[in-house]
Amino acid sequence: EARYLRDVWRLLRTLPVPTMAAMHGFSIGSGLEMALCCDLRIASDDARFRLPEVALGMLPFATGSQTLPRIVGRSRALELLLTSRWFEAEEALRMGLVHRVTPRAQLESAALELLATVRAHLKGARRRAKAALRNGADLSLALGLEVESRLASGALWESVHSRQ
Repeated sequence: EARYLRDVWRLLRTLPVPTMAAMHGFSIGSGLEMALCCDLRIASDDARFRLPEVALGMLPFATGSQTLPRIVGRSRALELLLTSRWFEAEEALRMGLVHRVTPRAQLESAALELLATVRAHLKGARRRAKAALRNGADLSLALGLEVESRLASGALWESVHSRQ
């Protein structure tokens, strides 16, 4: 019920600005699903992950059945969902679920450093890059390139007019 009454998962997925999850300890169920809705994910080396819903007789209903295969691939996602097994940060890194793994004591500084790198680029360019991926990645290549072209045209227009 909480999934539908307070849909923070949709909010994270649709924010135009880049989002990041910094994870440590246990990342289980809807907490992991929330991180899957973020653009960037960094984990401490002590992080452990699990989607236990199937073992509990449920379906991951906070986006996990849809976001996980888009991030780690269908085959791996199905294995993780059907077994409900635990996995560690290094495996999460290998499968592409997290982008970086860092020692627990350095998690906050590593997350802030990654965020500073992202923020060093122009805000409009970050938004357009995110929009291009969000709106075009599941389309055919031809349609995805049209999305990219429209976004790039908007960037060019903004660039020319901001100099005047």
